[in-house]
Amino acid sequence: MTRLECAIEQIRLAREYTLRLLAMIDSADWYRIPPGGVSNVAWQVGHLAMAEYRLCLDRIRGVRPGDDEIIPRAYLTQFGRGSVPDPDPARNPPAEELRRVLERVHEQSLRELAGVSDDDLDAPPGSPHPLFNTKFGALTWTARHEMLHAGQLGLIRRQLGAAPLP
Repeated sequence: MTRLECAIEQIRLAREYTLRLLAMIDSADWYRIPPGGVSNVAWQVGHLAMAEYRLCLDRIRGVRPGDDEIIPRAYLTQFGRGSVPDPDPARNPPAEELRRVLERVHEQSLRELAGVSDDDLDAPPGSPHPLFNTKFGALTWTARHEMLHAGQLGLIRRQLGAAPLP
């Protein structure tokens, strides 16, 4: 298995786990911030879509015309680093839109990553990041970052009253 294939497989596995968790959370609960909590499912999903776009598309091949059809420009701010989850559904995209954007970014990332050369993986990413200095680092961080947020989704799920995963 090549480095690229390994990174893509880790990104896929992380997403499968995230989707498993999301399937167990009612969309009506996506905007609730549990008592004592600081985040909600809607923000986590928007953040994962934004992060995968930044890590797998922007930092690998740069921003391109038409990217706003993959992910709305507003997501990059609303769900970016330093943003604050908002529990008001009226100030957030609907859950189904969040799901579609998450899926669209993921599918586009997998399509485009399939064509990245091994040599290109050692190149610096399109914009700097404190945790990696190569495009390969951007891809490996994508899976790790998603698992970090899957853990937060699992915690939110439990705080909303769900039983532990079987």
